[in-house]
Amino acid sequence: MSSLNWTKEDFQVFQIEGLESRMEALTALIRPKFQELGETFAAYFSAQTEDEFFHHVAKHARRTVNPPADSWVAFAPYKRGYKALPHFQIGLWESHIFIVLAVIYEVPKKREMAERLLQNINTIKQLPDHYVLSGDHTSPHVTSLADDRTENLEKLLLRLRDVKKGEFLLGRHLSAEEAVNLTFDEFMQYAEKTFNDLLPIYNIIVGK
Repeated sequence: MSSLNWTKEDFQVFQIEGLESRMEALTALIRPKFQELGETFAAYFSAQTEDEFFHHVAKHARRTVNPPADSWVAFAPYKRGYKALPHFQIGLWESHIFIVLAVIYEVPKKREMAERLLQNINTIKQLPDHYVLSGDHTSPHVTSLADDRTENLEKLLLRLRDVKKGEFLLGRHLSAEEAVNLTFDEFMQYAEKTFNDLLPIYNIIVGK
């Protein structure tokens, strides 16, 4: 792994006006880092799960007008895509880095997955307070597990089960200010610790 660091410029990419200009900056500054993270953590997940994982760097290819407000690299055990499977992500918004496990609305068997999570909800509740939850992968806003361990966590999982657009994201956020002060090795340790904590939840989701 090269000694790449996150910089203020990485996060400021999302302030650039215009689709073409922002995409040029994303391609130049952030995609090389996502590519390296992708190669490293695809190997990590393959070793940890005994399934072959692949990394998918966001291309934002369907956008024709509005520039992306975030970008990411995703990890899933399928070479051609990740959105229809539970997957892991490392990504950036202007304000922070997110490192998450995600089940989004495109997953076809999310009802069964939600049932397994509900039956094993205590495994989620045992995560540290600074872990965060979201029901919408298109929004940067989250709630802390400290606030959502009881009623709200269950509501989120019930929505995942019963509502077509229901989603479930769980992980950690690292503010832009914190990220730029980490060496890349320190960031890698932070990301790996997060994924280590999330893997038991992933195993519940996929029925392992």
